[in-house]
Amino acid sequence: MEGSMKELLTYIAQNLVDHPEAVSVTEHAGEDETVLELRVAPEDMGKVIGRQGRIAKEIRTLMRSVAQKNGTRVSVEIVD
Repeated sequence: MEGSMKELLTYIAQNLVDHPEAVSVTEHAGEDETVLELRVAPEDMGKVIGRQGRIAKEIRTLMRSVAQKNGTRVSVEIVD
């Protein structure tokens, strides 16, 4: 199911940014959760973080919720 979590995060990010081709998600399996690292074009950082981090918080909440329904744990790191 983690593969589709990666695809979901990629889809969400690509729909938020001006440069969807620059979106990449790297998956790292930790001991008790999967970490998804999201990278976007530098000029798109503000679009995935949002004012006061609101959009980033919403992305994390959504991904956590979907993972929980699938019986897994996931965290999202936005990397520059």
